[in-house]
Amino acid sequence: MAVKPADIEELIENLAAIEHERWAHWQSYVHSSAERQSDGSLVIPRKLVEHWERQIETSYHKLSDEEKKTDREQVMKYLPYIERWLSSKQETI
Repeated sequence: MAVKPADIEELIENLAAIEHERWAHWQSYVHSSAERQSDGSLVIPRKLVEHWERQIETSYHKLSDEEKKTDREQVMKYLPYIERWLSSKQETI
């Protein structure tokens, strides 16, 4: 199956839209967890900073089962589009 550059571009654009949606949801959560200052800046509680820094420093395979579950849930948002895209490419063979 030869995939055309336009097809790859379409896949990238659609996955980028999903990624933006995921990022915006995460940022909304971070902002809602922080304390807004009078100048508009945000202060993140120490407990959350410590938690997220630990996660940043931990490889996926060493995360807790619950933390892995949340990463898998994020990946699942991509799969339906990838499956549809691959299926549509197989139909052109």
